[in-house]
Amino acid sequence: MGNVLSFRDLTLGYDRHPAVHHLDGDVPDGALLAICGPNGAGKSTLLKGIAGVLSPLAGRIEGKLPDHAIAYLPQAAEVDRSFPIDVYDLVSMGLWRRAGLFGGIGRADRRRIEEAVAAVGLEGFETRPIGTLSGGQMQRALFARLLLQDARLILLDEPFTALDAGTVSDLVALIERWNGEGRTVIAVLHDLELVRVHFPQTLLLARTSVAWGETREVLTTRNLAEARRMCEAWDEDAPACAPDMPSHGVRVA
Repeated sequence: MGNVLSFRDLTLGYDRHPAVHHLDGDVPDGALLAICGPNGAGKSTLLKGIAGVLSPLAGRIEGKLPDHAIAYLPQAAEVDRSFPIDVYDLVSMGLWRRAGLFGGIGRADRRRIEEAVAAVGLEGFETRPIGTLSGGQMQRALFARLLLQDARLILLDEPFTALDAGTVSDLVALIERWNGEGRTVIAVLHDLELVRVHFPQTLLLARTSVAWGETREVLTTRNLAEARRMCEAWDEDAPACAPDMPSHGVRVA
């Protein structure tokens, strides 16, 4: 089994200030990987780099997947729920890459949309404006959109924040279904017990890798304490990266 992603001396940041630095490692094809770490550890920044939203300050991300094979779900706070569309239209956006923005939706596509809505337990909500949904209902709708994207690599940034236990259980089952189909899933998560039960691989991040491997060997008391220490010791006022620091490609297909 090959690697779907490889990080080579990767540094990511904002305004030339690194948030993730000198990261090396490989994500095997078909992995179910959790990214954990204290607040400010660079977890969301790393996901943005993988998704191509953020370009490296230095180093590179190598991978064999084209952009259309990657699905990215940002944090709930980054999703604009004031946009005037209903659940059906939101879910149907998962077909855009295949059908095009103005492409027609045929009978087979409508059936797929209905099946995706049913798979996340939102039957009867198709005509509901997304602004009227609860947090859990909105997250279910976003997962249904991911279903339609049919991506080989799925990136989830804190997908269970403020959700009830039933919704979390349903969405975890969907993630495990994706992984069972051979897809690679990478999720930023805070609930360490959930990670221990459902995610066999973990990257413990504190601006750089503290530990990476089997979850039971990574999420130890010693490693978690080291991650906290490293984040607390990080100098937010450290000098920025040099303006002429080389920036390499995000992905190589």
